[in-house]
Amino acid sequence: MAAVQLGLIGYGVNQAGSGARAAARVASQGGDPDAAARSAVSGWLDPSVSLGGGPGSDVTTATVRVTVPNVIPLFDRYAITRRATMPTDD
Repeated sequence: MAAVQLGLIGYGVNQAGSGARAAARVASQGGDPDAAARSAVSGWLDPSVSLGGGPGSDVTTATVRVTVPNVIPLFDRYAITRRATMPTDD
């Protein structure tokens, strides 16, 4: 069970990073970062996106948070946050 839990956490880290990169890239070009993150992350992880920078700034930063479910009943769900920064297109 512990190996499965660690595998899910590793998968969550990978997915959060992918979502953050997609959201930052799309937001830096003036698109919808929430839609980009949701399309890059497995739906069952329910990603949430927050942005920094953006119009008028040299960089756009996206932070994506996903929550990995627990498979071991004694532990709580595990939240993972990843951040990516892209140069803002003018």
